[in-house]
Parts: sequence; C-alpha cells; structure tokens
Amino acid sequence: MKSLEYCFSWVGKLSQVVMIGATVISLQADELSLSSLADDDGIKWGACPAFLGKGCEMAVIHGDPAKPNSDIFFKVPEDFKIPLHWHTSAERMVLVKGKMDVTYDKEKTNTLTEGEYAYGPAKKVHKAYCYKGSECILFIAFEEPIDAHAVK
Repeated sequence: MKSLEYCFSWVGKLSQVVMIGATVISLQADELSLSSLADDDGIKWGACPAFLGKGCEMAVIHGDPAKPNSDIFFKVPEDFKIPLHWHTSAERMVLVKGKMDVTYDKEKTNTLTEGEYAYGPAKKVHKAYCYKGSECILFIAFEEPIDAHAVK
C-alpha cells in the first residue's frame, strides 16, 4: 500500500513539472521576434564597467541582463585595449564592425574580422584589442546574467 501511495505522489509531482514546462514553452511561443542593426537610432548605449575603460559602451538588445539569456552590442573606439577580465557566463560573439584581437588565457590570439563568430568559455580570463581604422562592435549572447570581473 505504501509503494502505491509513493507512486501516486511521484505521478502528481511529475504532472506538476510537465505543466510548468508547458507554461514555459507557451510563454516562449508568445515572445515576439526582433531584429536590430548596431547603428539603429533606437539603441540605448550605456557605459561599460569602469575598469574596461572610457569610451567602452554597451547596449542591451534582448532580454534582461540580470537574468539568463540576454544579448548585447559591445562597442569600443579604434585602437582600444580591453583589459584582462572574465565573465560568469560563456559568450557567443559575432564581430559586427571593425577588426579585433581576442586572447584567452593560455591560448593563441584570435583575430576577428567583420562577420566572424567566436566562443568564449565561462570564467576564462581574456583580453581584446580593437585595431586602428574603425570602432569595433561585437554582438555577445550571454547564457547567464551579464557580469564582467577585472583581473588585477
């Protein structure tokens, strides 16, 4: 009898999980699509964390940066060094404009050109440099809430 009660309890809990999952899928299906260019007039650019340097700007283009799965444009002027730092989240990036070196700890430098994709593992220390000739704009998709931690 006790095992039958346990079975019914487990089925009840499973049905609650299925209902929650269906609600999440339904909410996602109701979400509107969007598209954006990095130079759209409607984009609201804001300052980066101070340690990244003056001239660095960010714009949230999708999601809530305090929650998982948000996307940003990250912009720096030409001839700009982005100091060593790391993020809690992995980064999925596409260089929208400019030419940029990205160097992860204990790895060779990758030079990104416009349209090129790059992946950065979570918590891996890295730095970057935007070449002379054009500002750099990077699209970044974060899996976790957005953060940046300076390395001293």
